[in-house]
Amino acid sequence: MAELGKKLFFDPRISKSGFISCNSCHNLSMGGTDNIQSSIGHKWNQGPINAPTVLNSSLNLAQFWDGRAKDLQEQAGGPIANPGEMGFTHELAVGVLQSIPGYVTEYQQVFGSGKIDIDGVTKAIATFEETLVTPNSRFDKWLLGDDSALSNDELAGYTLFKQSGCVACHNGSAVGGNSYQKMGMVAPYKTASKAEGRFAVTGKESDRLKFKVPTLRNVELTYPYFHDGGAATLMEAVDIMGRVQLGKQFTNEEKMKIVAFLKTLTGEQPSFMLPILPPSSDTTLRPAPFE
Repeated sequence: MAELGKKLFFDPRISKSGFISCNSCHNLSMGGTDNIQSSIGHKWNQGPINAPTVLNSSLNLAQFWDGRAKDLQEQAGGPIANPGEMGFTHELAVGVLQSIPGYVTEYQQVFGSGKIDIDGVTKAIATFEETLVTPNSRFDKWLLGDDSALSNDELAGYTLFKQSGCVACHNGSAVGGNSYQKMGMVAPYKTASKAEGRFAVTGKESDRLKFKVPTLRNVELTYPYFHDGGAATLMEAVDIMGRVQLGKQFTNEEKMKIVAFLKTLTGEQPSFMLPILPPSSDTTLRPAPFE
């Protein structure tokens, strides 16, 4: 199922233009994201929010910044039918896959039926995404007893990270991803983004500007930072977090040490051969790129 999901994750034919895949915004060679403020979707639409990393996403309490999808399977169906992302419909995407004999055969092998449906498609993609974990960071090795894994500056950064209160939100096996917090707890966070956070899901005023706390694993790879991509570097992100979340003005030396610690959270990146996608039996020309 994971192998089928891997093919679907990389296959742009589940988008209307035939040029956008899950990997377009969650690029596995770029920390599971796309390293731009907000992703570019169908018809060159610029999305409203920064693409979170897909790496270790199975450890999150929910999916999307506002938590509107309860799990990876529910999340996987969202972009396909979003007019600003993949721009397709579930019915049309399934129709395309059903027309490809290779997918029908694999679907039969995995699910026991050659009749493809969106539930199986999203389940397979989610199963593949569950394999995208990044163990054995230097911090992990230090936790397991390797005293040589971290330098003195990195250890000092870890101490600052704990003593300053960062661990109140960035905790657990993913160093985040398990709670919602308001962006701007102590001081207002200035942004041009119109994203409303959990408020858009619950309608509760108390949830306005509350976003899922992102994982800090592989954070040196997943720039720019925050829901709006408003911080280009880790130094800038640490500075902003200190001021608006903790009410603390870190010195440059303190920021450098915290950043040094954060870079120890980069783990082993997923390693696999890119899938050979089954050829389409439909020779009809697809729409122009990003129609």
